Amino acid sequence: MRVTVIGCSGSFPGPGSPASCYLVEADGFAMALDLGNGSLGALQRHRPIAGLDAVLVSHLHPDHCMDLLSLYVARTYDPFHSYGRMPVHAPSGAATHLAHAYGRAEEPGLVGCFDFLTWTPGAHRIGPFTVTVARAAHPVETWAMRVEHEGRVLAYSADTGPCEALVEVAADADLALFESSFEEGRDDAAPADLHLTGRQAGEHASRAGVRRLVLTHLPPWNDPDTSLAAAGSAFDGPVELARPGATYDL
Repeated sequence: MRVTVIGCSGSFPGPGSPASCYLVEADGFAMALDLGNGSLGALQRHRPIAGLDAVLVSHLHPDHCMDLLSLYVARTYDPFHSYGRMPVHAPSGAATHLAHAYGRAEEPGLVGCFDFLTWTPGAHRIGPFTVTVARAAHPVETWAMRVEHEGRVLAYSADTGPCEALVEVAADADLALFESSFEEGRDDAAPADLHLTGRQAGEHASRAGVRRLVLTHLPPWNDPDTSLAAAGSAFDGPVELARPGATYDL
């Protein structure tokens, strides 16, 4: 299983990165975990649009799903390729939400291009992967993901505050992509069920027994070194910052 960071900026695209998107590949099958604003352009440096087989959406905030609209345009109006319907695994109401965002709320909306499949808790077979999802702690319906292939495990927190579900999804993962949007002190008054600090990301990774922690979803106003130091204070294993183009072979 190969994991490539396409975009890792939190809440909105930053000067050096699109918003959330991670390319996961194995056995010739390629899927994107989230497709946040600005990510489709960067994704094409690693995989052509015609080579993308599925999109897995954690939640319907723009920094995690909005480039599905760009993908719709690319697949619908490409003069050189004919596309079938792409599976899009997403929270409930995704088809209607995205059709309204595009401005095509009338039937058929975007379903001529995408086959929207609503997440349910538990394991799902997607291409060669087993993807297990659980509800994260976020104001809208949000799913943390566990991606397994041939004994290797990737855990993706999506957006979440502290929650036991993240520890369960990430148990013994080879690689954990955990968000680290908040900073202690600065964000202490923020709602608990929203985001993690670096220290909380490290604590969850430690409790889950993950082998390698990568901090992601850092808003452009964050100091990355602050998040990295906080995570390292709570996690004894390798910890690093996500960066666009970084590739991990599991």
